Amino acid sequence: MHDFHLHSNYSDGTFLLQMVRAAESAGLGGIGVTDHCTISTRDRPQSMRATHGFNLDLTYERRRRGIERVREQTEIAVYDAVEMDYHPDDEAEIRSFLDEANFDYAIGSVHELAGRNVQVPSHFSDESDAGLDDLVEQYVESLVQLIESELFDVAAHLDLFERTSPLAGRATIDQYERIARAFDDSRTVPEINAGRALRDRAIVHPRPGLLEILLDHGVAFTIGSDSHAPAEVENRTPFLQEFVDEKGVTPVDPPGLERVE
Repeated sequence: MHDFHLHSNYSDGTFLLQMVRAAESAGLGGIGVTDHCTISTRDRPQSMRATHGFNLDLTYERRRRGIERVREQTEIAVYDAVEMDYHPDDEAEIRSFLDEANFDYAIGSVHELAGRNVQVPSHFSDESDAGLDDLVEQYVESLVQLIESELFDVAAHLDLFERTSPLAGRATIDQYERIARAFDDSRTVPEINAGRALRDRAIVHPRPGLLEILLDHGVAFTIGSDSHAPAEVENRTPFLQEFVDEKGVTPVDPPGLERVE
């Protein structure tokens, strides 16, 4: 199995070589190093970028040299990739950067909802039920635009709002069908994401309702542990293998990826 979504010290993860050694220990055949990158010129994303160091646009060439050195020390495949924050207003900047950087593949994520981090429950605790439903609709619309843009090979943790108690459980079947139809017509594929699989509420993305609809549409999936530390790689790998076997999912590579042997 290949894990196409993990992070290193070039964003908010652990040293690159340590992540590779953990992948070896877990029996993986390859990993994709997908450090966060935020390039929007809007104020809030710029603040998040400064706070968390999501500036791979400034460091990707240095990281690429590091990946090349790590490849000489391992027998598993190591891919040079990126996870980018998506907002419809940022498409031109994202496209320009991806064309320039020429990663092995790119992951797109919706982390922002109405100017707020979608994963923080307190950001939404004062909203009415109608307001919360509208926010979920906004998230779904941004996700569909991400898929339709075809800027990315992979769409990450599709229903990220399901981690956030005020928003969880509010998506409708119609919204899930819209997401599935968008994938039907796009080169972009979703991932099975285990970022919360072994903690919190044992969340795997996509959650069962959306997963079943995507499978009914014949949508293919990549696999991503979303690990930030070696222990996460080692613990999530067997979980993911068991999960995809149980669900009958045959993982695929990100579109256009040329495997490193």
